[in-house]
Amino acid sequence: MNFWNTMFIGMKEIWAHKFRSLLTMLGIILGVSSLVAMSALVKGMENGMKEALVAMGGLEKVRVEFQDDLPPHQRHLTDQIPGLLMKDVYALQSGAPLVENITPIVEQHGYRTRINVTYRNKRARPWRLYGTWPGILDLEDHRVEHGRMFNEIDNEEARSVCVIGIELRNDLFGDPEKTGEEIIPIGQTIRINGQPFTIVGMFEHYMTEKEKKEKELAKLQAQQNPQGGVVRDKGRGSSGPSGYVFRLKNNSIFIPLKTMMIQFRAAAGLDEKADPRLSGIYMKVRDISLLETALQQIRNVLQVSHNGIEDWSFRTEEDLADGIQVTIKNFRMSGVIIAAIALVVGGIGIMNIMLASVSERVREIGIRKAVGATTTDIFVQIIIESLIIALIGGIMGLVVSIALVDSITAFTPTENNPVITGEAMLFAWGCSAMVGIIAGMIPAFKASKLHPIQALKYD
Repeated sequence: MNFWNTMFIGMKEIWAHKFRSLLTMLGIILGVSSLVAMSALVKGMENGMKEALVAMGGLEKVRVEFQDDLPPHQRHLTDQIPGLLMKDVYALQSGAPLVENITPIVEQHGYRTRINVTYRNKRARPWRLYGTWPGILDLEDHRVEHGRMFNEIDNEEARSVCVIGIELRNDLFGDPEKTGEEIIPIGQTIRINGQPFTIVGMFEHYMTEKEKKEKELAKLQAQQNPQGGVVRDKGRGSSGPSGYVFRLKNNSIFIPLKTMMIQFRAAAGLDEKADPRLSGIYMKVRDISLLETALQQIRNVLQVSHNGIEDWSFRTEEDLADGIQVTIKNFRMSGVIIAAIALVVGGIGIMNIMLASVSERVREIGIRKAVGATTTDIFVQIIIESLIIALIGGIMGLVVSIALVDSITAFTPTENNPVITGEAMLFAWGCSAMVGIIAGMIPAFKASKLHPIQALKYD
């Protein structure tokens, strides 16, 4: 039998029962659309994870942080906890060759420690105040857009200089999106808890990819419609891992470590004591493939430096990546299960309709066999009809998935827009084809086994 003739017969049969065929396709449409939409959401989540990891310094970064919760066998040593000190930094520099850019950091939370930043009659509340070394730029993937980063001389002389995030500039000197004027506050003096600091640098405006696209679109619309007003940044309040990291960077202040120790950690009165402890020690592994070996080196150095007291812990971005990957994997599996159930239901619907179609066409099948059609011809014809229904349902499902993803983006905006990939669409369409073939097997087998004489007698 001619293949195209078989296709034509199959299409003709489907067209003759349009409404029935459409109802049969609903399960396939639902399964394909849910599979593609879920894949798009997962892809968006993966993009957000990659953005967050890059923004936090990459997988090579290792953080050593202080912890006062000792292991059970060391609880009796709580009063001897030394904390992280500068001697640990020097010990790591000399005793851990597999790590580089070892940088101490003292961190104060803006709301927890009531950090107030003022300029004339304006006030801002930064999320974080960091005292650190210039090497933090590479470790945290910071980029200074205006001015400079403080240097080693600034640190050694404990100069009162700072580098600020762009949101602090907006709060203290004016938001260009509201004023229409870009203000670069390099050289201006602000006060941090009453202490004067000169701004020597300002970080770039950190944004997610979605925020960048929205801002470019807003600028384009403003150029096309100059009377429309000042361009607004819609992405300022984005949520999610990378959105939080970028907002934290935009709302932070960095000052030299010695300046932090002298002005904010020194004794302020007779009843107070200077606090020489560090919040953490950041570093990068030279070779990510040697991460475990490098961590063991760090562990050995700190064990000696702390006399065996384990009042510190490791935090790696690999741990975060693993956690996010598990979440994404679970999300993907849930989507696949939902789509699989819908496709199975669609397949059962196709099988039932094809069985009904075979019952209605027994005499037709008998006549075709009587005039020379083989068992294989009948089998292939039914399979092709089933496949056509599934493929058309798959195409309609792809169209529905695009509309569904657009609706999700429009009505429930997320930090990272869902991304439909060609691979996902091809895979989903292939699944619909496979379901169509499998669902047509039983009806095709039943039709092909009909005896022509008995079929001609069927009424």
